[in-house]
Amino acid sequence: MNTTWGYARCSTDETRQDVGRQKQELLKLGVADEKNIYWEYASGTDKDRAELKRLFESVQPGDTIAATEVSRLTRSTKHLCEILEAVKEKKLRLIIGSFIVDCRSDEIDPMTKGMLMMWGVFSEMERDIISERVRSGINNARAKGKKIGRPEFSSDDIPKEFYRLHKLYLTGNLTVTDIARIMKCSRTTVYKYISTIKI
Repeated sequence: MNTTWGYARCSTDETRQDVGRQKQELLKLGVADEKNIYWEYASGTDKDRAELKRLFESVQPGDTIAATEVSRLTRSTKHLCEILEAVKEKKLRLIIGSFIVDCRSDEIDPMTKGMLMMWGVFSEMERDIISERVRSGINNARAKGKKIGRPEFSSDDIPKEFYRLHKLYLTGNLTVTDIARIMKCSRTTVYKYISTIKI
């Protein structure tokens, strides 16, 4: 039986953005269970994303991958081409919102591929515009003498619940993924908590 998998991504951690809305939309796109959704907090320009890599390692020929929009998969046109090649090689179906690319039996038709490439270009352009605005804002703030950067993170910022789970992690009864699911946070955040405790 073929499975529909979902992929959700936000650029910043869960304190600033939430993948919950994407998950709800993915369920509407045909993902049967939230357990079939791979999600992470990572930049769309980062090709080496752990959960995206795990997703492509898990799919079988005939399966479907769903994402709410192309920018959730990638903000790089080159990377989008690589994803499309992987979809074609593995004979998958790719759903991006209401747009469907079906490679389970045939090649991608030129019109569909062209549309996806255009999306990729616009997504990449949007990223560049945002980056330019951020740089401009930082330079402005610095000129006004404001402190730039994230506030320092310490053990005082770690939720109390984590310390209980951390003991189970140290004894091998819980994995980082288990803790992330229990606390409803990303694995990156769990690793940050672990490394902070070690300091």
